[in-house]
Parts: sequence; C-alpha cells; structure tokens
Amino acid sequence: MTEVSDREPPRRRVPRPAKPSRPQGAVRRRPGPGARPARRPSTGRVPAQRPLRLGSPRPRLRLVGLALGLVLTVFVVRLLQVQAVEASAYAAKAEVNRYVVHTLAAERGGITDRNGVALAVSEDAYDITADPTMFSAKQLKIADGPERAAALLAPILGQDQAALVKKLRPADKNSRYARLATRQTPQVWKQIKDLKSALAQKTGTANVLAGVFADPSSQRVYPNGDLAAGILGWVNADGQGGGGIEQMLEKQLVGKNGKIRYAQSGGREVPTAGSAETPAVPGSDVELTIDRDIQWAAQNAITEQVKKSKADRGYVVVQDTRTGQILAMADAPGFDPNDLSKADPDALGNAAVQDAYEPGSTAKVMSMAAVLQENAATPLTHVVVPNRLHRGDRLFQDDIDHATWDLTLNGVLAKSSNIGTILATGQLGRTQPQANKVLYSYLRKFGIGGYTGLHFPGETPGILAPPQKWSTSQQYTIPFGQGFSINALQAASVYSTIANGGVRIQPSLIRGTKGPDGRFTPAAKPVETRVVSAKTAKSVAEMLESVVDDEQGTGISARIPGYNVAGKTGTANRVDPATGKYRGYTSSFAGFAPADKPRITVYCAIQNATSGGYFGGQICGPIYKKVMEFALKTLQVPPTGAPPANLPVSYKP
Repeated sequence: MTEVSDREPPRRRVPRPAKPSRPQGAVRRRPGPGARPARRPSTGRVPAQRPLRLGSPRPRLRLVGLALGLVLTVFVVRLLQVQAVEASAYAAKAEVNRYVVHTLAAERGGITDRNGVALAVSEDAYDITADPTMFSAKQLKIADGPERAAALLAPILGQDQAALVKKLRPADKNSRYARLATRQTPQVWKQIKDLKSALAQKTGTANVLAGVFADPSSQRVYPNGDLAAGILGWVNADGQGGGGIEQMLEKQLVGKNGKIRYAQSGGREVPTAGSAETPAVPGSDVELTIDRDIQWAAQNAITEQVKKSKADRGYVVVQDTRTGQILAMADAPGFDPNDLSKADPDALGNAAVQDAYEPGSTAKVMSMAAVLQENAATPLTHVVVPNRLHRGDRLFQDDIDHATWDLTLNGVLAKSSNIGTILATGQLGRTQPQANKVLYSYLRKFGIGGYTGLHFPGETPGILAPPQKWSTSQQYTIPFGQGFSINALQAASVYSTIANGGVRIQPSLIRGTKGPDGRFTPAAKPVETRVVSAKTAKSVAEMLESVVDDEQGTGISARIPGYNVAGKTGTANRVDPATGKYRGYTSSFAGFAPADKPRITVYCAIQNATSGGYFGGQICGPIYKKVMEFALKTLQVPPTGAPPANLPVSYKP
C-alpha cells in the first residue's frame, strides 16, 4: 500500500511568459487622460462588506420647518394687508357681494264663468330690475357702463334708451334698486340672461349686464280678448286691479307676497352661502255668475247695433229671474284689457252700471204695479186718453198724434201712452202730492235711487229726488220714466222682480271663491224684498204680454216663436252728459220669458242712435229677441205651452 502523506505537495512554479520586446528606439508611453487603466491582477480575495449607516434627520426637519415658517409668514402678512392696510378698499368691494332680498310675487287668482271657463288667468312673467351701484365706473372699470347696458336692453325691453340710462344712473348714488320693466315674458328674460352669460365669458370685456336681475312675477291675460271686459276690468302696471272685478275683489285675488334672501356676488347667486325663503300664498279663484256663451251673444248683438245705428253706446243685461244672478252684462263700445294702450278712455269701465239716464217708458211697469197693488185700478179699467193733457205748467202728448183713445189700463201699457199713465197714477192719492208719495215709495222698493247691492266699482245709484222736491212737471213725467235716472242693471232688476212674483232679489255677479286649499266658498245669499204681491206681479206680467203679442202693442218685433214673451219698449229724451241739455234719445226694451213661467230677463238700451230709427221697439226689440232666443236655448228652457193672456187693449164706449 501506498502511504499517503499529510504534507502539502510542493507547488509547481509556472514560468512567466516572456515580455514582448520593445523595438529599439521606441518610447515608452504612460497612460494619459482618457487612456484605459491597466487591470490589476486578481488576488482572488472577496472584500469585506461595511455596515449601513442612517443619515441624521435634523437637517431635513430644519428644512421643513423653514418652509412652513415661510408659508405662515405669507399668510400673516396677507392677513395684515387685508384687515389693516387695505381694509377700507375690501369693505367697499364687499358692498357688492352681500345678501339681497327679493319679493316673491303671489300668483293672482283666476276668474271663470259659472261653468268654469277661464276669463282671466295669470301667466309666468318677470320684473326686470337692476342694482345701479354695479354700473358705476369704479365697479365696471369703464365710464359708460349705463349707456352700454341701456343700448343692449332697449331693443329687448322695447323702451327708450335714454330712460333706461336714467334708471341705471340715478341721482341717489347709494340706490341699489331700479325697476327697468314689469311683467315681461319668460322669453324676454331668457334673451337678457343669454346676453349676460355671453358677456361674462368674454375675457377683457366688462360685463355691463352683471347688475341686471329678474324678479319672478306674473302677467294677467284675458283669453277671450274684449269679452266681458267691462265686468272683468284690468290689472294695472303695479299689479293691482284697475277696474271691474279685478278691483272689486282685489283682496281675494291678490294673495300674499313672499320673499327670498340670498347672497350674491358679481350679480350671481352664491349657492353655498345659503338662502332663506318665505313662500308666496296665491290668491283665491273667483267664479262669476255669467255664462260665457250668453255673454258673447249679448256683446255681439249690442256691438253690431251700436255700429249700425251710429250710436254713442249701448248695453245689454241678462238676469236669471229666480236667483237674481247676472248671466250677461255687455256694453259697446268695449276694450281689450290685454292692451289698454289701444283702448278709448271713454270706453273703459262698465257702462251698464256706471251710466245714469232717464229710462223712458220701460219705467211704466212700476207705475202700473203701484196702481194695481194700491187697488186704484185693474188691467181692465177703462181709461179715456185724450190727444193732449194739460197738467201743471205743461201740455203733455203721446209719441204719436192720435184722436181720443178708449183704452183699458192694459191698453195704456200696450200702446205706451204717457197721458194714460199720468191719469192712472193720479189715482194713487186723493191729491197729487199724496199720489207722488205713494209712487215714490214703490220706486224705492223696486231699487230706484239706490245702489243695486252689487258693490261694483263706479256704480251709480241713479237720481231720484224725494217727492217733496219734485217740480211741477216732474210730478207728471216721473210716472212715464222722465225726470229721474237709473242704470241698466236697475232697469233689468225691475223686470226680474215682476217675473219673480213681486219679490226683488238683490242682483249678484259672484257665485263664490276657491281658496289656495281648493275649498269652494259660495257667495252670501242675496237679500230678498217683497215689492208687490204675487197677484199684482202676475197681472203686470199678463199686461206685458199684450205689448208683444197684440197687434196694437209697441213690442211686436220681440216675438219669439213658441214662447210667451212679456216686454216693454222705451224711448226717452236723452240728457247729453257733455252739455246737460236734452239731445237725442235713449232707446230701450225690457222683458222676460217665458211670460207665464219666467226664467230669463233681458234688458237692452242704446244711447243717441243717429242712423236709422231710434224707437226702442225698432232697434232694441230685435236685440232682445236675438239674445233671449240664444239664452233660452243655451239654458235649455222649454216653452210652457200655456196660451197667451190676450187681455183687451181697448173697449167700446
């Protein structure tokens, strides 16, 4: 066996390679800049790794602290600048950026006819306002801000540019509110708003409309134009009723305004600043007693006749005889409440209750009712009517020249004899003064000389002097409708009283109101007054039939096929309101139907017809017929089928 030695074997020396010989004369170069360093021979040893050491945090903390200190210093300096150095300047700017309060206009209640058809409604609108302080040279950085704004707004609002400049540059430089236009449509405000936004987006251009705002409001609209304008009235520029129902029921219609408070900056609301709002309470809706269709028929008929007769004006009243409710009240010429700029000032209002005039022969129905009620005569009482009658200081005659008439009291009414009426009413007392007092008491019971109870704006009570103040001629003219004055509604009410069995029902125009809660409140029940007995009323109604049915009657033009018609013509000397002297005539016709079971009263009057005829039967009889026929059909009133009374008109002596 070979023995293994534990000694290391001797190392073999490896001969080094011979260095290359350098050529003779060659120069030895040392490595210079950019020369590759010579490699060191590897020793075969691994260098020992040193432990990692963390840097000190103190320098970094110092740096952060220094940065925070600089930031805080900047804030402190700015705070001192704002609160101390430039406090007044920033306070002035804050005046523009502040809380503002705007009124929230309550929606005005609507007006409808008895069937709920809209007659007056409110639509969304805006009041265009401005803050004049936002147009100052200091605020806009330009000197002509109001002029530029007015130039943009004038064509949109349809207003004079100079007038707008005055509002935007008021004498009071502290004023912060100016109303530029009222009740503008949403389209108008959208135009302004779009223009305002476009200016705000332009850089380097002053937004001269930044101080223009819009307060929500409403605009009154009358869908039927001039229909029932005299009843409805209108709303003025301040949003208040200027006439008619709009004025009469202003408190119920107007509601209660609210308000909103919010922060604004540069003309814009600051949404994050919060706001406080008190909502508006809308007004109540009003339901009238009128029927739109009957109103249309009445208005159309009177308008045509006024034009045809070239008259000053005319009126038609349609009333429900059982309730006193007014179904129509039309006058001509009228006006369109949607555009008062084109209205004739003399046509504004409701002439049917505002005009006072002498009624003429239509008033004879009251004289006859008094005579019958006082048992001074009956419809068949004989009355000898001479050609002339001398009473007091006057010589009286009828409208036509005639020989002596032998008439019944019914005939006196049918032929509308002034002389016969004077003779009949003379029987009301032992003396003429006593007769005057009795007649006066009946006229007052019928509502003459007092307000109708309608409470309509501008209503006239008419004129009826107490009997002790009647002149010599008035004692004899008042019985046939001259010497005192009434309005058209009073005249209609007289015939409705006879038609209602002698009971006068206070005329009414309001059926009720509907509040914001939707609850309907009916109008108060009208006052009823017994004027004459039912027997007297029936007798007078039969006498009125003769006016229309009898060939000798003056109202044959008012006949309606299938219906018994009670009516009376009237032609009175007219007092010219301009001169106070008699000029022209008042032509009228009044009556009800069906005569034996009354349902509807129609009264028509035309003032100062200058073309064609002027007698009441001629020009008002056809209007009565047209309107009454339409009303009977609309309300579906059937003929009663009863035969006419056919009371005798004359007698043979």
